[in-house]
Amino acid sequence: MNKDESVRFAAKYLEDLLSFFGINVAVSSTVDDEVIQLSVPSTSLNSLLIGKNADNLRALQHIVSMALVERSAEITRVNVDVANYKRQRADRIAEKAEGWINKVRQTGESMTVNLNAADRRVVHKVAQDYSDIETHSEGEGRDRKLIISIVR
Repeated sequence: MNKDESVRFAAKYLEDLLSFFGINVAVSSTVDDEVIQLSVPSTSLNSLLIGKNADNLRALQHIVSMALVERSAEITRVNVDVANYKRQRADRIAEKAEGWINKVRQTGESMTVNLNAADRRVVHKVAQDYSDIETHSEGEGRDRKLIISIVR
């Protein structure tokens, strides 16, 4: 399955999956850095689709991704966003990151933040705009933490 077929399949597969919940919507799709981006418009069941700590959202991503793997798709990484939840969360994390970076710059002391992988990526990206700040992650699995510090 080539790239275009992979994207079309992923969007259709997610639409069919959502229809089991009685959600009949058109899923929009794009490709960004070899990741299929699937966007589900807002419905009355947003909270069900997102779930606690976005667990249901991650489960939807995993299901679609595994369907692509099974079909030997060229692209198998999938990002599902419901009602722009992830974009809004990334914006909030970026705003917090600015505050954390400013605090590290003022105190000169490193800061450790416990974030999930997606949120850590957002902070790493924000920190790239500061030549005097470096970030890295330490630990394994759920115990992985982000360290923000001054470049020495």
